[in-house]
Amino acid sequence: MLVPVLLFLLGLALLIKGGDWFVDGATGLAHRFHLPELLIGATVVSIGTTLPEVMVSAQAAMAHNSGISYGNAIGSIICNTSLIAALTVAIRPSAVESRTLRLPVAAFFLAAVFYAGIAYTTGYFSRWHGLALLAGFVLYMVLTVWQMKKHPEAAAQEAEETEEKPRELWLELVLLVVGAAAIAVGANLLVNNGTLIAAALGVPDSVIGLTMVALGTSLPELVTAITSLVKGHSSLSLGNIIGANLFNLVLVSGTAITISPFSIPSEKMLAGINSSLLVDIPVMLAVMLILCMPSLLRGKLSRWQGILLLCVYVAFTAFQFFS
Repeated sequence: MLVPVLLFLLGLALLIKGGDWFVDGATGLAHRFHLPELLIGATVVSIGTTLPEVMVSAQAAMAHNSGISYGNAIGSIICNTSLIAALTVAIRPSAVESRTLRLPVAAFFLAAVFYAGIAYTTGYFSRWHGLALLAGFVLYMVLTVWQMKKHPEAAAQEAEETEEKPRELWLELVLLVVGAAAIAVGANLLVNNGTLIAAALGVPDSVIGLTMVALGTSLPELVTAITSLVKGHSSLSLGNIIGANLFNLVLVSGTAITISPFSIPSEKMLAGINSSLLVDIPVMLAVMLILCMPSLLRGKLSRWQGILLLCVYVAFTAFQFFS
């Protein structure tokens, strides 16, 4: 049991550091081309910090482990929103530009309705569902770039304000490649040993995916959020969280489903009904509504949102392990 735990922790360390290196390289390259901060947060950084989830779910799908494939994506959204975003909001509530949130928030809920519709009707995600989610990812990227081009003056000003001293181009490329490699190796260690730990503890794979693996693969988002908070880049932090949540549905789930279609895991039942349908998906939608709706309507984040979301995360995690 000791060896799987040590390898699991090594996988986590590689994911965290690999994600850090990848984000550094990606943002460095993005700033070279004077891209705006929100665009970097919603696309480049979100893709970089979501790579651990992509690799973990892809590895799990290739091993036909649907519990981790499913739990990792849903659990990461809940973790990103009710732990990571909640901490930053509870510590430092801030004003937000509601106009820039409309596209990623609308895209997330459209994808969530599509995902939940399949879960509640057939409960089986086929390969064409995975391809549809990946197509949604491509469409979102195109729309995001188009939206930024509609406001070039604001984009140029924002890029100038957030520009830092550039690194050498070769160093940014090395960070990008080495970071991606570390993420791939870490994901493999995390999935293989997370499955062994789950079996030894008698815990369903989906619970491990929804909690331990989800938290581990969300650590890059946590590091990015804390760094952004310290530097005062609230747009980067919130843009990264919402972008990463969307990518967990369309990119992470889309990739896993396309590789290996699966049914909603049914290891846990509640009153004779799959607990994923009663708890996991409703909690995922609820925490995003708590984070996004007041922000869109009032143009600011409030401390009560962060405290409420943290309470939801504690209750959700306790339910997974003790129910």
